[in-house]
Amino acid sequence: MSLSRLTLFTLEFAHYNKRQLMKCTDRFHPAIDDFRDPFSRDRDRVIHTSSFRRLEYKTQVFINHEGDYFRTRLTHSLEVSQIARAVANALGCVESLAETIALAHDLGHTPFGHVGGDTLDSCLKESGNIHGFDHNFQSFRVVTRLEKRYAPFDGLNLTFATLEGILKHSSPYKKPFLGEWYEETFGLDFHPSVEAMIVDHADEIAYISHDIDDGIQFGLIGFEDILENDLVAMIDEKVRAEGLKRGTKLHRYRFVGMLISHLVTELIASSRPNLPAKKGVLCKTIPAREPKPITFEKGLETEIKKLKKILFQKLYRHERIVSKMRAGKECIRKLYGALMEDADLLPLEYKARLESEGIDRVVADFIAGMSDRYALQRYREIYGLG
Repeated sequence: MSLSRLTLFTLEFAHYNKRQLMKCTDRFHPAIDDFRDPFSRDRDRVIHTSSFRRLEYKTQVFINHEGDYFRTRLTHSLEVSQIARAVANALGCVESLAETIALAHDLGHTPFGHVGGDTLDSCLKESGNIHGFDHNFQSFRVVTRLEKRYAPFDGLNLTFATLEGILKHSSPYKKPFLGEWYEETFGLDFHPSVEAMIVDHADEIAYISHDIDDGIQFGLIGFEDILENDLVAMIDEKVRAEGLKRGTKLHRYRFVGMLISHLVTELIASSRPNLPAKKGVLCKTIPAREPKPITFEKGLETEIKKLKKILFQKLYRHERIVSKMRAGKECIRKLYGALMEDADLLPLEYKARLESEGIDRVVADFIAGMSDRYALQRYREIYGLG
């Protein structure tokens, strides 16, 4: 998005927001209270979006149509939400806020996993858009602009705390395309709420454990590939102490369950002493230069990093995964080229935005919103592949 287009985007907020939002429950547009707490209302609005439903057919690691066992962006979001709720509840934080941020955190992801986002980023930059594509900001765009549920304004009119949690899902928070308005409004020099930090770690716990589960189920890795990691070896020893042998379904199920339980328990224990004394949702409160209060103990954090490195080398770079992702990469690159060349291939609601936003960002929004199967379908239609 060019700076001029970004300014247009931020002015839409400024029109409704002549003052700085002061409370975490504030919204940019008027809303009538009902029987739900503010963050539960946010959660319900996220769940009922078309963007959330499309997560069912977006790749996590394995291409969706490979089988009905494997995780998708939707199942991953639900699993992150469950873990985040458990941690938030144990730490006395606001469970409904953690749940909502978790459910919304992947709304901006493209088809074909991270390789899809990387490819779309490259396509935008090659066509002259210096800011490219960022899936965190795209999730923010989905809930503030691209989803249309109300006549007077775009977006879902979510609370400030939910928007902050989506925008600052992972650090660093300052990005080249986030201008002065974002700096002033969301306080990019501050950490997001504790609930948002919980979601960040819940995301990590979910994808590590469940990628191991899917990888072993799919036959891409075995326990022998990851046993060099001390964390894995410790959990495996506990599972085998129950009389379960490696290579069985029950061993795998118990391993994944015990791994999640161990990481969640350790995260709670390590984080509890660091919690701010001030109660309630804390937006724009903890300076970004200070350590995050939600954290693993240093030794465990090191083992998690080592395990992620093993998974990158032996699972995510496996030839069968790489070949599928290469096909997805080619699909996105070809779609981007065709749509940039012929805007008449865009749906009417996207064509209507061309004058105000420019074709590159509109095309990126269209592609980012596609499911894996729809992207492949449009690719075949446009290039006459049957």
